[in-house]
Amino acid sequence: MPLKITRKQARELFLKKQLLADNITPIGKPGTYKIIDQLGYVQIDTISVIERSHHLVLFTRNPEYKHNHLHELQAKDKKIFEYWAHAASFVPMKDYRYYLPRMKQKHVYGSWISNWIKENRKVLKIVRSRIEKDGELSASDFSDEPNRKRGPWGDWKPAKMALEILFWQGILIVKERRSFQRVYDLTERVLPKGLDLSMPSDKEEKEFFVKRALKALGVASEYDMRNYISIKKNLTPYIKSMLKTGEIEPVEIEGLKNPYYILSKDLVKLNKDKINPSNQVHFLSPFDNLIIIRNRTKALFGFDYTLECYVPKHKRKYGYFSLPVLWHSELVGLIDLKADRVNQTLLVQNLHLHKHKIDYKKFRPAFNKTLDNIAQFHKCLKIQFNNNISHKIIKYLL
Repeated sequence: MPLKITRKQARELFLKKQLLADNITPIGKPGTYKIIDQLGYVQIDTISVIERSHHLVLFTRNPEYKHNHLHELQAKDKKIFEYWAHAASFVPMKDYRYYLPRMKQKHVYGSWISNWIKENRKVLKIVRSRIEKDGELSASDFSDEPNRKRGPWGDWKPAKMALEILFWQGILIVKERRSFQRVYDLTERVLPKGLDLSMPSDKEEKEFFVKRALKALGVASEYDMRNYISIKKNLTPYIKSMLKTGEIEPVEIEGLKNPYYILSKDLVKLNKDKINPSNQVHFLSPFDNLIIIRNRTKALFGFDYTLECYVPKHKRKYGYFSLPVLWHSELVGLIDLKADRVNQTLLVQNLHLHKHKIDYKKFRPAFNKTLDNIAQFHKCLKIQFNNNISHKIIKYLL
């Protein structure tokens, strides 16, 4: 019979695996790498009303995080690389071989991209040849075509599209970023010497990603595993095989119907190790690994979250880039922040809290400490609350 656990137990194990439990504080550049390794990836995003998501995810877990950590880990130490995990992400370099099958899978392209490749083989050849000859280049190093028609990918010039496709195929790799712009080079010129580049079998690849997902999620359904690192193929045969070998075990979560699974080594520790939820308040990026699978967030936390930057302005309820607020083992609200960099002011544009989940006497100092830390991280000297925010909430907090 599968072990039965409560949702609270599942959440607390999840928080531990996500490095958001008490007494787990990665420090410095080694701590930044530890986060990426433990989570399996950190998603890259362009939205910059506050610090871009990858920076915020890392700062949330590492109070000593610095922006140059990612640059050094990627460009100098070669301990991380960029590729598609859940989305475009920083991934541990040691996992590189398990992404090789994705680089070789032509069926992942949509019909428009497949047609573009057929029609632009010359462009692909020119772009590749130029990097072979001239070395590392970015999209801005290639000239544009006059009177170019817009395609499904907007105003992307042919060379930029070629760079992206060669990157997907593993022919090119992002050597580094300069002012957030990708700088590409031939993959063989960038990968560290001695890296295992043997192609994994289908079984090796899928079982690796099952274990990768469980390492980061604690307990997970097949749906969770597939969505955590974007696997389209049915994982059921691989899960069954791993159950037989004893690498993973089934568990039941109180009140949830899906079959869930856990690494056997974590099951042994589950009832022995006491997990203390963090007393800190965390403001989570919308792309944070803890909440990236929205159905899982709703199932485990009872928190139905939608990122409203994609919602028309007149239909938004919580704000353009509202961040879920984590306290102890609960998601207790949403805060919409914007960094006014010119005036060095952190703007609290909206704030909603679930009062029934909060002991304000304990919550208040933790909330204000996090708000101050976020302001400092953004080099903001002031914090300003929007006049539309309930005076009662502000009174409770300040």
